[in-house]
Amino acid sequence: MEETATVAPADAGRPPFVYALGKVEPRFPSLAVEKEFAQASGRYSTSGLTDRQVLRTLITDRQNRYLARLLCWVFSVEGVECYIVRPRDPSDFELLADAVRDEPRRDDLDVVIGTLGPIAPPEVCNGLALPTLVFDQIYSFDRDSLVDAIPRPDSVPEDRADGFRRAAGELFDRIMQMADNAGATDEHRALNYLAVRYPAIYSAAAEANERNVSLTGVQVLPSRLSGARKIVEVVFTYTHRQTDVTEKRFVRVDVTEEFMFLAGKLSDYFDR
Repeated sequence: MEETATVAPADAGRPPFVYALGKVEPRFPSLAVEKEFAQASGRYSTSGLTDRQVLRTLITDRQNRYLARLLCWVFSVEGVECYIVRPRDPSDFELLADAVRDEPRRDDLDVVIGTLGPIAPPEVCNGLALPTLVFDQIYSFDRDSLVDAIPRPDSVPEDRADGFRRAAGELFDRIMQMADNAGATDEHRALNYLAVRYPAIYSAAAEANERNVSLTGVQVLPSRLSGARKIVEVVFTYTHRQTDVTEKRFVRVDVTEEFMFLAGKLSDYFDR
């Protein structure tokens, strides 16, 4: 599937916003912090617990909020370390603690929304040199739960519900696997926003499959409606599996500010 993004870089005077899909993982920034966790765990009954469960027990106890602040929080996309995550409001360390699962799975995902900061000093995360992502919102889910929550369109009969779920999951995976999607450019922010906030794109992909049509391309283009606000158009290309006839649909997203919103519904797209 062809996947391109042609939007210009963010405006120079605007803070670099991030809307990223990946995983938040806690790290010990130093040996001293690791030893402090070991001492703190001695105050709890941890028999039968995994190391991960012990860690979650410690940092989710409000008496140990300092422990969550001591950790280094690394955000990775498709296994690639991208950011060191910090909350804008110190009370939001609880959101990071809640992102630690007792039993992590490969399809666990975290959405982090914030602004990009400078490269973190080496002492922040045991020598790891990554940009700082200061977040305002973070929430967690897993891929299957997201796909299961997408409402099935009326045009897809109930006995084809499994096919709808497969089509929705395939589209989500394609967005996740787009090259270098760290959620820091307008095009990737728009795609990630649609992936978790706009179920119509999944309905369109499933309806296309019902007509023997495949999703073959995703493009993000600047909108002619941009003026005082910055708007992009996310264009989905579908191709008939037998005739190779293509059709396109698009949706506009306002990416001006940190929190994006739809600037129009999914509609037919015609090349100009």
